[in-house]
Amino acid sequence: MGIEQPPQGIVIAVAVNASHGFSKQTRPSIRVLSGLGVEGDAHAGASVRHRSHVRRDPARPNLRQVHLIQSELFAELAARGFLIDSGGMGENITTRGIDLLSHPRGTELSIGTDAVIRLTGLRSPCSQLDAYRPGLMAAVLDRAPDGHLIRKAGVMGVVMRGGTIVTGDAIRVTLPAEPFQWLEPV
Repeated sequence: MGIEQPPQGIVIAVAVNASHGFSKQTRPSIRVLSGLGVEGDAHAGASVRHRSHVRRDPARPNLRQVHLIQSELFAELAARGFLIDSGGMGENITTRGIDLLSHPRGTELSIGTDAVIRLTGLRSPCSQLDAYRPGLMAAVLDRAPDGHLIRKAGVMGVVMRGGTIVTGDAIRVTLPAEPFQWLEPV
């Protein structure tokens, strides 16, 4: 069992898209379903739903049930000329006050009163970002001083416990047991 931290962030927007379009429409609330993802979202399901992943292996477990992005990325992108609204990059949950990218795989985010999402990996930026806003893919990639690639397009997770998530919900973090395994693209 991991160590629960005090509330570290809040939900500032939630979004869903029933089709495989790039962006998602914000809603007052979303419902997450244990082992499936966001109710009514094209990416919900126990097995992979992302079209490129389905072509490779349609029976593979869906580690991309929920996509989360920290709103601080939008502020960084705005300073570079990219105006992005919540849901614009295809995320289901937009957060504030929590550095999603710094948490290890297996971190659990308790959101609101019931929902628990376990982080499975990083979103790997793809060319759809450039179709949405030319140059956006390069803007969400960076290099660490040691040369390793930093992917800033959000994190992916699976729903461990279902519930309703609304704007303003607190996010509590529970870290997994050590040794930590850092997030890799899924």
